[in-house]
Amino acid sequence: MPLIPSNYSPPLFFKGGHLSTIYCGLFRTVNGLVQAKERLTLSDGDFLDLDWSKSDTPTKKLVVLLHGLEGDAQRPYITGSAKLFNQNGFDACAVNYRGCSGEPNTLYRSYHSGVTEDLEEIINHILSTKKYSEVFVKGFSLGGNLLLKYLGEGNDIPKEIKGAVAISVPCSLKDSCDQLLSFENILYADRFKRHLITKLRQKQLLFPDSISDTDIKAIKTLKDFDDIYTSKAHNFRDALDYYAKCSSLQFLPNISIPSLIVNAENDSFLGQDCYPKAEAEKNKRLFLEIPKYGGHVGFWGKHNTTYTEQRALTFFTGR
Repeated sequence: MPLIPSNYSPPLFFKGGHLSTIYCGLFRTVNGLVQAKERLTLSDGDFLDLDWSKSDTPTKKLVVLLHGLEGDAQRPYITGSAKLFNQNGFDACAVNYRGCSGEPNTLYRSYHSGVTEDLEEIINHILSTKKYSEVFVKGFSLGGNLLLKYLGEGNDIPKEIKGAVAISVPCSLKDSCDQLLSFENILYADRFKRHLITKLRQKQLLFPDSISDTDIKAIKTLKDFDDIYTSKAHNFRDALDYYAKCSSLQFLPNISIPSLIVNAENDSFLGQDCYPKAEAEKNKRLFLEIPKYGGHVGFWGKHNTTYTEQRALTFFTGR
């Protein structure tokens, strides 16, 4: 499908990519959302938590929300999405990946950008309730890559899944990692690394034979973390093997349900390989919108509703 033109033009203050990213990530607040937590036991005996919120009216429609790296279901970009969908006739299921709901998961493994088997279990669990005839999925950053990989890697996609939206997607994980390791993004990368190392130290208490102090001290960059932990814990050769096998870019040609990618031109986390123009042009089910502004999961909007929150609602409802 040809590229979709974008009319997103925020006020001058929010046209800066970093300001948009930082404001929406650190300063935005969303009030008035009521959630109920459900613990889902996975087939390997581990667990993850789902935060549910209900539509203002009875509904058969559900949106599943997938957060980004070191996020959770309480981040404003998740709660803001859930609140808007609830106000417009959708229940919302906000996923916390393994170890992301405030309690360490029980296994040595955790989550990563391509762990689609967990998403498949979540979808199957939701559909087993027989409550929803229409299911939509929205993913952010890492969650967007996870979503697109799930849709295109050959899984049996249930007929109830009607559409997908992926925001600020690192379609090429290596390209995105290279950007995060640049000087421009050093503060973001250091913040991610600190959170990841904190969790790794918690996991070390559970698995002291698998994680040494020497390993942790050797982590100087995000790529080091993926070399030392992510790849080993999830059966990849190294970080580059993980990036190559889990990048969604290679799976985009196979997506068969209506799917929208919104990646801002001024997203400092994304390199050129993260803007899949050729893939979108060749796949009539894949839509790509590249607003000039928005930063990374930013997209400020009026009345505390971001542009991409409204854009996803419009894409899913056709209005």
